[in-house]
Formats: sequence, C-alpha cells, structure tokens
Amino acid sequence: MSENKTNRDVMLPTGSKLVLSSSPHLHGAENVRRIMYRVVLALLPAAAAGVWFFGVSALCVILATMIFCVGAEALWCKLAGKPVVGTISDCSAALTGLLLALNLPPGTPLWACLIGALLAIWLGKQVFGGLGNNPFNPALVARVGLLIAIPGIMTTWAPAAGMTGKGYPEAAEFYSPAALADLKAGKPLDSVTCATPLGVAGTTKKVLGRTLEAETNFSKIDNEALLWRYFLGQKGGCIGETSVIALLIGGILLIAFNLINWRVPVCYIGTVAIITGVVNWFLPGVTPTPLFHILTGGLMLGAFFMATDMVTSPITGTGCVVFAIGCGVITSVIRIWGNYPEGVSFSILFMNALVPLIDRWCGRRPFGYVAKRG
Repeated sequence: MSENKTNRDVMLPTGSKLVLSSSPHLHGAENVRRIMYRVVLALLPAAAAGVWFFGVSALCVILATMIFCVGAEALWCKLAGKPVVGTISDCSAALTGLLLALNLPPGTPLWACLIGALLAIWLGKQVFGGLGNNPFNPALVARVGLLIAIPGIMTTWAPAAGMTGKGYPEAAEFYSPAALADLKAGKPLDSVTCATPLGVAGTTKKVLGRTLEAETNFSKIDNEALLWRYFLGQKGGCIGETSVIALLIGGILLIAFNLINWRVPVCYIGTVAIITGVVNWFLPGVTPTPLFHILTGGLMLGAFFMATDMVTSPITGTGCVVFAIGCGVITSVIRIWGNYPEGVSFSILFMNALVPLIDRWCGRRPFGYVAKRG
C-alpha cells in the first residue's frame, strides 16, 4: 500500500505546467538595447573629450552622423518591409553612428557624414542581413570607404585646443611653414590644419643603424613633454582618438560591464608595443618608441571599441588572442613600412575576414563529441 501511495503522489506536470523548448534553457538578463546603451555610455568620455578639444564642429559631426545612421537604417527597413521602430529601437544604428563619427576628422562636411552613414548601415550591416550577421565592423567599413573615396577630406586634421598657443612650442612640428609663420605673426585665420604625430613620423626620412642621428631622428615628436600631451589629447587626429585617458576610462567600463574580452585590447596593444619596441631598439631611426605608437593614432580606440565587437570578433579566449595578435602585427607593419601612416582600420577589417577560420581552429570540442577514426 505504501508503494502505491508513493506512486500516486509523484505527478508529472501536465498542460500549461509542462514547457517544451529547445536549448539554451538558461537565459541572461542582458538584451541588445541594454548592451548598446552601455557601450554608448563607455564612449561618452571619448566623445566629450573630442568636443572639448575640437569644439562645436566635432559635436556637429557626432550628432549628424548618429542621426544619418538611424535614418539610413529606418529607410532600409521601410524599403525591405521590416519593422522600423523595432529595428532602430535597439540603439545599434545610433552606436554605429557614434563609432563612425569618432573615426572622422572634426571638420568632416555633413554630406560626407551622410555617405559614411549609408556605407556603414547599408553596405556594412544590412546587406548581410542586419545586426548579428555582418562579418565586418560597419563603422570601419564606412571609414575605409571614405578614406579611399575622399582621402583629401579624411586626412585634413584640425589642431586640438591649445596647439595654437605659445604654451605649446612643440606643436610647431605639426604645422606647415606658411601656417606656422601666420600663427607666430598673430594673423586672423579662418581655419588652421595640422599634421598628426603618426603623419609626421611617416614622412620623416628613415635613418638606418644605431648612430646618434638615428637615435634623435624622432626626438622632436617623441619626447616626454609631447607624450604627456598625447596622453591628455592635445594632438591632431580623429574626434575620438585624441584623449587616451578618456579611452582608457571607457575601456575599463566595458571590461567592468563584462561586454568585451580583455584579451583583445591587451594582446592587441601589447603586440604593437613589442614589435615597435624591437624595431626601435635595433633601428631607432626607422620608427619611434612603443609608447609613442600606443599614445598616438587610433590604436586605443580600435583596441577597446572596434576590435572587440561581439559580432565580428572570435568567440573563444584563444581565438581572441590570435585575432588580437594578428591585428597588432598588421598595424605595426603598416605603420612602420606601409604607405599609410595608420593601419588600425585595415588590420581589424582584415582580421574580421579571418574570424570564421579562427573560430574553427580555436573552437572547443563539443560535449560528448568523439572524433571519427580512419
């Protein structure tokens, strides 16, 4: 009797209590909108620093590019018969616009921002099926497209706040002789352009060997006073790549929010530091010091916010290391021996194309998997 009573008491769930579903059975509290909001929050220090150093023009580029990207996604969804509000409400288009804006010069005209938005949303994202299906980082697709199509606009840099004053005598290395003469004479100028530190390094004649001339070849742009200014953000460049301290704050927030794999920025920056350090040690007249390479250009922006994209980066820890090292090697080669002074965008896009192979090579063995013999 006791056994029958026990069997009657144990009842299986029926009806609405029985839930049949496919894996995964565990779900996290994160959603796309929440993730995008957190990334935007992490980018705010860099965006604020860009506006501080470049003024209203940088703010206009940021706002216009974000609006254009959201509008481009809404138009695509309208033409493709997709839900417009549901697609743009996840904030992914706005984030793409912010990333693209931070990769543009502060004086970029609005029509170029519009073209960049169309390239990022249509060519870099929606043509592959939308968010989650794009093999390349959309913002970098647009940046490289604009760099190839309108190189004059994409390589015209404005000096950061403080670079035109007498308190920054080292900035003279970044101006043309005519602009420098006008600045010293105190002439009223509508606009002033300057070179970036990497641009000056790329056009400096390389000196082979370990002679005194070689060791002082980059001393005018690679010294303690200028490195500190590079760290704060007083240098020419894209809107979001100026202030290293602002980018570090954003990167720490991403790691704290557990939104990126720390291996990517650490291995990426570390690879660039090792390669440039080795070359600088043996050939100091060929490339500046590793600290110069870390504090200038788009390395910090790319390492923390572009290479770590969830969709276009590897899914395993080992894969992230391989991916980041590849980005670092390509970036270093382009910076030292390439025709372009900067190689961050090209390196990340190239490694994006290899992500499926990296995931295949570095993927973990599935639970219960038995390799076939013979």
